[in-house]
Amino acid sequence: MSTGFFWDERCFWHGGGNYSFTLPVGDLVQPGGGLPENPETKRRLLNLMHVTGITADLAMLDAPAATDEDLGRVHPQSYLDRFKDASDTGGGELGLRTPFGAGGFEIAALSAGLAKAAVQSVLTGAHRNAYALSRPPGHHCLPDWPNGFCLLNNIAIAVEAARAEGLLGRVAIVDWDVHHGNGTEAIYYDRADTLTISLHQEHNYPLDTGDAVDRGRGPGLGTNLNIPLPPGTGHLGYVAAMDRLVLPALTAFEPHAIVVACGFDASAIDPLSRMLATAQTFRTMTAQIQRAANEICDGRLVLVHEGGYSEVYVPFCGHAVLEELSGSQITAPDPFDATFMARQPGPRFDTMLSDWLDALEAEHAATP
Repeated sequence: MSTGFFWDERCFWHGGGNYSFTLPVGDLVQPGGGLPENPETKRRLLNLMHVTGITADLAMLDAPAATDEDLGRVHPQSYLDRFKDASDTGGGELGLRTPFGAGGFEIAALSAGLAKAAVQSVLTGAHRNAYALSRPPGHHCLPDWPNGFCLLNNIAIAVEAARAEGLLGRVAIVDWDVHHGNGTEAIYYDRADTLTISLHQEHNYPLDTGDAVDRGRGPGLGTNLNIPLPPGTGHLGYVAAMDRLVLPALTAFEPHAIVVACGFDASAIDPLSRMLATAQTFRTMTAQIQRAANEICDGRLVLVHEGGYSEVYVPFCGHAVLEELSGSQITAPDPFDATFMARQPGPRFDTMLSDWLDALEAEHAATP
C-alpha cells in the first residue's frame, strides 16, 4: 500500500456557529444550517471510499495531534494561548469567519497532526505519497490571525515539523483551492526555501490578496507565484495553467518534496465559487503534479485537504484524486461528468483565458 491516507473521526466533530452561508445572522438574515465548512463533505468522501472499497488499496491511518512545539514554529504563543483559552471556555471566534466550539483547539491541532504525519510518512519512505483528510482546513490562517474557516496553518506546521527533524529542505506548496492561500503566502513570503503557488478565482476570498504582482519579498522574492483565474475557468483552463505556469515553476525550483493544498471548491456546483472544474479536472491535475514529483523529487508528494463545500460533488472529486494518486483500479464514476463537460467554456472564453495566461507569464517573468 504505497499511498497513506490519514484521517480521524474527531475532525468531523469540529463545529462552527450560527451562520447563514457566510453572513452574520441578524436583522433580515435568518439563521442557516451553520458554516458552509461543515463535516459532511469530508465525511461523505470517506463514506464513498468505504462503499467503493478503494480503502483496501490505501494505508488507512490515524495520527496524534500536532504538539505545542509543532504549533509554536508557525504561530506565536500569544495567539495559541487566546485560541486555547477560548476553546476551554466554550468556543468563540478570533478572526474572520472562524467560529469554533468547545474543544476546537484540540481538534485543530489534530487536523494539523494528520498533515504532519502524512508529510513525515512520505519523507521517511513509509509511503510513496499520502493524503491527509484534515479538518478544519488551514491555508487561510496567518501566524496570528485565523480567517476563512482556518484556525491553524496545517501545511506550514507539517512542513516546519519535518524541517525540525532534518527531513526536509526546499519545499513547494501548490494550492489549487479556489480561494487564495493567503495564510501560507504570508508565512513564507520572505523565505527562499519555500515556493508557494496559488491557483485561485481572482478576488473571491480574500478580496484583497492573491494578485500576480505579489512575488515575495527580500530573500523570498520570486518564490511566491499567484495565478488568479477569471470566473468561469473550467477543465481546460486549469490544465493549461498547470502546464504553462505551475509545472515550469516547480522544475525551476527543484524542491525536495511537493505538498498540495487540495481544495475541491473550484468544482462546477460549489456554493463558494464560480468555476467549472470537474472531478476529471482534479484527476488530471493530480496526474500532472505526480509526474512533476516523479521527475523532480523522487515522487515525494503529499496532498492535504482544504476547502470544497458541495456535499454531493466533493466525494467524487476526492475519489478521482485518490484513484490517480494510488493507481487503484477501483473507480467512482462521476455522475455529473457528461453534464459538466458539455457546459465547459466555449472558444471565445478559451481565447480570453489564453491571453490572460500570457499576461500572467509576462508578469511572472518580469520578477527574477
